[in-house]
Amino acid sequence: MDAFMLGAAEVLSPATLLMMVIGTIAGIIAAAIPGFTVTMAIVLTLPLTFTMDPLQGIAVMLSVYVGGYTGGLISAALLGIPGTPSSVATTFDAFPMSRNGEAGRALSLGVWASFFGTIISTAVLIVAAPPLAIFAVRLGPWEYFSLIVFALTIVASLVGHSLQRGLIAALIGLAIATIGADPMMGRPRFDMGLELLAAGLPFLVVLIGIFAISQLASEVEDASAIKKGERLITGNIEFRTWSVMREVLMRPVNLIRSSLIGVGIGALPGAGGSIANLVAYDQAKRSSRTPEKFGTGTPDGVVASEAGNSATAGGGLIPLIALGIPGSAVDAILMASLMVHGISVGPRLIMDNADLVYGMFLAMAVSSLMMLVVCVLSMRLFLRVAEVPKWVVVPVVLTCCVVGSFSLNNRVTDLYLLAAVGMLGYALKSLDYPLAPLVLGVILGPIAETNLRRALMTDNDWTLFVTRPVSLLFLAAAALSVAWAVRGILRSRRQTQEFKDPA
Repeated sequence: MDAFMLGAAEVLSPATLLMMVIGTIAGIIAAAIPGFTVTMAIVLTLPLTFTMDPLQGIAVMLSVYVGGYTGGLISAALLGIPGTPSSVATTFDAFPMSRNGEAGRALSLGVWASFFGTIISTAVLIVAAPPLAIFAVRLGPWEYFSLIVFALTIVASLVGHSLQRGLIAALIGLAIATIGADPMMGRPRFDMGLELLAAGLPFLVVLIGIFAISQLASEVEDASAIKKGERLITGNIEFRTWSVMREVLMRPVNLIRSSLIGVGIGALPGAGGSIANLVAYDQAKRSSRTPEKFGTGTPDGVVASEAGNSATAGGGLIPLIALGIPGSAVDAILMASLMVHGISVGPRLIMDNADLVYGMFLAMAVSSLMMLVVCVLSMRLFLRVAEVPKWVVVPVVLTCCVVGSFSLNNRVTDLYLLAAVGMLGYALKSLDYPLAPLVLGVILGPIAETNLRRALMTDNDWTLFVTRPVSLLFLAAAALSVAWAVRGILRSRRQTQEFKDPA
């Protein structure tokens, strides 16, 4: 109790709260801009915390962290462009909902789901950090590869109307992920002798090109609509905050399940929100009584994605606090910040610096509340984007995409790759190929390859993938996931056939 009170006194001091509010706003804005990720925002914040007390600096960085996981919702809902990789699945239902005249409802659903997801993950973090962390670090490359195999079965839920086209898009994504330097040995491969491809295709460049450039290109196809000043989103853009909160709470199973998925995936080093939001969305769709509504603007899709990705913030802190192992790039930066202040990060962190750890727990909860307040108060300002004509929105967003892609590695060649990937995405979209499986392949491909090769370099016995219990569990889940997806496709085809031939 003494440690908790010391941590609370530091976090709840006026100076710390003011800095946390600024950090929350900065995180939301940074994540809302396509290409400016949460990691970038945290990196820029780190030098500013060197002169602060350790807990104050960590609290500010956590506020940027929490705000960033929610900020990607804004561009996902209003522009159809995920602001961060963890908002990919949010675009599937939030943008169609906005196009249907419910932009305010889409944003409110995402904000409340993010708030509750963060709160749930913080509660799990406080209660279960040590045992979950011990379980997470005991997983070897065999378990991680099997987990990615299970995650790849999500493709079956993202294929749209054509299974064949969805699988082709996923294979294109996996192929793109193999271009560039070998992740284990660093040797060039599949670059066709072009210096342009020597470093591979950065994931953010692919994400921005596939979603942003293709979406912007499709918006300017009708020149007459552009000249008339047509808006990107039409219809009613009002929002009702409290009624939407009740709407989210009326989906407790989806909310809690998605949050726990986010916590579990966040606790696995190397995973994170980019996987959690897709897995949570997939499980929500599979568990729904009306899976055909997913992708058309259903609230369950928005709740699942946002609760899942926001819950990874608390999940990622589990191995960091319990064992001193960062679960993601952002957690590594948080660990670096503690080390700069002379704090040893490891299993003794919670014993030697209990006030700091309890302060971090409280800072997570306070940051989520600040995120909620900031988003609710500024919701009308966000919705003003929907009133801007396309001829203004498209060039401004395109400029942000170009700047974000360039700032990633400060390479002009990335801009050429952005244009090429954007044209590929536009072509696939015009041919009615789903883009989500392609992005999923780019995300999961390198992780699967790296862990497969690590496993075989450690021990070339293939049977370890099925003799290790956790690995076998993930593979069994993957097999069940595929069987469930095939069952759903066959049932859908049978229902379509019965509709065509009622006799």
